[in-house]
Formats: sequence, C-alpha cells, structure tokens
Amino acid sequence: MARKFFGTDGIRGRTNAGVMTAEMAMRVGQAAGTFFVRGGHRHRVVIGKDTRLSGYMVESALVAGFTSVGMDVIMTGPLPTPAIALMTREMRADLGVMISASHNPFADNGIKLFGPDGFKLSDEAEAEIERLMEGPVTLAPAEKIGRARRIDDARGRYIHAVKQSVSSEVSFDGLKVVVDCAHGAAYQVAPLAIWELGAEVIAMGVAPDGTNINDGVGSTAIGALQARVVAEGAHIGIALDGDADRLIVVDEKGHAVDGDQIMAVIATRMHEKGALRGGGIVATVMSNLGLERYLAAQGLTLARAKVGDRYVLEMMKAGGFNVGGEQSGHMILLDHATTGDGTVAALRVLTSLVRSGKAASELLHAFDPVPQLLRNVRFAGGKPLENANVKAVIADAEGELAGKGRLVIRPSGTEPLIRVMAEGDDAAQVEAVVARICAAVEAAV
Repeated sequence: MARKFFGTDGIRGRTNAGVMTAEMAMRVGQAAGTFFVRGGHRHRVVIGKDTRLSGYMVESALVAGFTSVGMDVIMTGPLPTPAIALMTREMRADLGVMISASHNPFADNGIKLFGPDGFKLSDEAEAEIERLMEGPVTLAPAEKIGRARRIDDARGRYIHAVKQSVSSEVSFDGLKVVVDCAHGAAYQVAPLAIWELGAEVIAMGVAPDGTNINDGVGSTAIGALQARVVAEGAHIGIALDGDADRLIVVDEKGHAVDGDQIMAVIATRMHEKGALRGGGIVATVMSNLGLERYLAAQGLTLARAKVGDRYVLEMMKAGGFNVGGEQSGHMILLDHATTGDGTVAALRVLTSLVRSGKAASELLHAFDPVPQLLRNVRFAGGKPLENANVKAVIADAEGELAGKGRLVIRPSGTEPLIRVMAEGDDAAQVEAVVARICAAVEAAV
C-alpha cells in the first residue's frame, strides 16, 4: 500500500519544508482527531515531544488541529516516545502523539501516532488518516472546541513505571554507569531512574538547547561515551537516541554492544527463568546471522520481520513473542512496554549485569558476529532498485552468497537512501559484494 505522508515510523522530514510544516501538522491533528472522535464521551489526546527547537511549532499546530475538531489536548513536554505510549493508555486517551525525528539531526522533525492501547497505528489506520488529510475537514461547533492543558506529573509517572520493570530484590548499588541521553527526550528521566535504583550515574548529553540533539552524542555517535566510560572507570555505558526508544551499550573497555547482542543477553536470561514466550525472539532482516545461530544452539528461534519496530511488534503480537528488537537498538519488551523503550532495556541489561557478577565485556558479547557490512547510497529521486543493471548485479551477488551468507537491499523508510547490507563467513567476499552493488546503484542514480 503506497503512502504519501507516513513512512516506516510516522511522518518525518525537514522542518518548514515538505511534509513537516505547521500547516501539515495542523492537518494531521484535524485528520487524526476526526478518525478517533467516536462515541459521545469527551475525547482527549496526549502530546509529547523531544527537545528540538521545532517542537514548539509542531506542538502548537497539532494543538490547533486537534482542538478545532473537538479533542481535548494534554501536553507533557519533553518525554521519551515510550512514555507517551504509556501515558496514552494510563490516561485513557483516545490517541497519543510523539513529536520527534528520533536519531535524525535537529533540523528534522516527525510525528508518531499511538492508539488508545498504547501501540503504534496500523498501516490501514495511517492510510485512512492520510485520506482524511487530503479531504475537507468538519470543524467542531464553537461550544465543542477542545481545550488544551499542560501536566507536570508525567515525568514522575514514567520514572515510576520503568522502575517497576526491575525486581525489588535487585539493587544497582556499586555500579558506576555513564548515561548518554543525546540531549534528547530522556535527559531528565533516564539518569534519575537509574540513580534511584542505586547506581552512581555520570550523565552526559543532558543539556539540550534545541539544536544539539543527537549532535556528537547518543546512540548514533557513541565515541564520546566510549571515551567517558574508560576515563571514569565505569562498569558500563548507556546510549539513548533523541526520543529514547533505542539503546546502544558500551562495555567497561569502551567497546560498543549493538542491539543483537543486547537481545541475546535479555533472551538468554528470560529463557533461563522460563519467562521467554514464543519460543524465541523477533528481530529484522538486518540482524546478524551470528545471533540466529546463537539462539538456535539454545533451541530458540529468530523470527525476522521487515525493518521498522512497528513490523517487529506486529510479528511479536501475531506469534506470541514478548521480546523483539532491531540491531540498531530498538528493544521491545512487551511485559513492560508497548513500544521500543531504551530505558527499560537498559534496566534489564543492568539487572543481568548485577545478577551475573560478570564484567560487561564478558556478559554482553554472547556470540561472535558474522562479518557484516552495511553501506548507504543517497539518491535524489527515481527508483534505482528497478534499474535493469542494478537488478542483474544483485542477482549475481545473491547467487554468490547462496548458502554462505545473506544479502538485504532496501530503501530507507525515513531518508532518501538505498541501504545495502551483506553478511557471510568470508569478510573479503562480503566487502566485494557490497562494493559492486553500491557502484551499480550509484551509476543508476
């Protein structure tokens, strides 16, 4: 189903251009509000945001859109995406909205929508909202226009909720943890939650100014965290992204630990406790073959979904799984959250570290990854993957890797990029395959 505005994770783009203007945000509010105004009760929407300068503009436009069609608005201020999913459900709202472009630079922004159950909307629901965005709007009569208010207790509610994911028998006393919040949505809540559970917390990326989100910090720029962990003699480092729905870990030696290794640790611990459901976990086509082999050795399966945490979640719900995620760091733990939650995942990792008594470098490297290479090719327009020469090069590569590795080629759902990934036991072969495909794509664009 082709969609005009929504990508793999809501609507996203450069602010004051294309799909991310104040006018477009107001139309989203009116269309989504119209879609969720059902029944005779007073309708409400919860709106949160990260720390981008443009968040003020987008928030104001959304408020205008929702109130104009008769919805009351509750604004939380900066909070992680999973906190908005939680608040939507807890406050019995009809809809939740997160204003964020996740790991993207500050000049981008986005709009993510959650239903009353706290889960992201289905493709079908988003398609209907798109249809409503392009049609005439039925405005509420004057006496039924919605009201808007800000609440002050949302941070406390979220901190309390994430702490409940840790057993009362576990304390983080004695742990020194560096927490990098990317100058983003979790800059207040994540360090405080970990500190309240007993750890010594060294916080970084906690001074947002509207333009420094994800700038040299966070899960997509972990160099500063790696250096800080080693310099401070910390046991572990935690890196969140701009909206705190993903997690990357750094061990005490400064080595990065991606989402595949984190899922392996969490799944192993839950399997030992008899708490892992579905007979395995759900990841995406991008997860390393080494993870699949590691799980198979324990009698567990790795179900692969399309890239995007929404598709991971759909497969989890369909197959009865309670653990899923992405190599990039999205961790979905359905026993505790309805969407990816970097803080909850971090607490699960810290709990495993305490219970095991091991160093992070030992605990968090559960398997040897198969050589894997991902490269991105930027394009300005067109459909390069439909080019005849590109198709021929890809077919040759698939034949070469058959039985010895995997090849995944896909357009990004959030940026004008073609992502080319190959993996296999022979690193030189993997590099050569990716180089040939990238060259073909570049020639086509």
